[in-house]
Amino acid sequence: MARTEVVLINVRMLPATHAAHVPSAVVVSLKSGLPMPNDEALKAEIERLRAENEALKRPRGQMSLKVSEKGGLSVYGLGRFPVTLYREQWEKLLGMTDEIRKFIKEHDEQLKKKE
Repeated sequence: MARTEVVLINVRMLPATHAAHVPSAVVVSLKSGLPMPNDEALKAEIERLRAENEALKRPRGQMSLKVSEKGGLSVYGLGRFPVTLYREQWEKLLGMTDEIRKFIKEHDEQLKKKE
């Protein structure tokens, strides 16, 4: 079996007179043996991922519903974290709608409004 020798040269550590004579090299991952992407490829990938991330973000104020892993109903979009309750809890809460509205009206001055 042929033996491959890997030589790593840190061009920044060489005097300027020598660095100019070092041919450009392909950086190879020692773990996978595959060529590593260059700076331009990495920057392009970062930009692609940023654009994808922005596209996945919901517009502010838009709410959505999902069933959680444990079978609860999660409401997303109210704040930083989802509000998750089980079905019976949602039914109890929804049954109190009139009381909650009345309570909010009676305590309007004490309750903070997030804008």
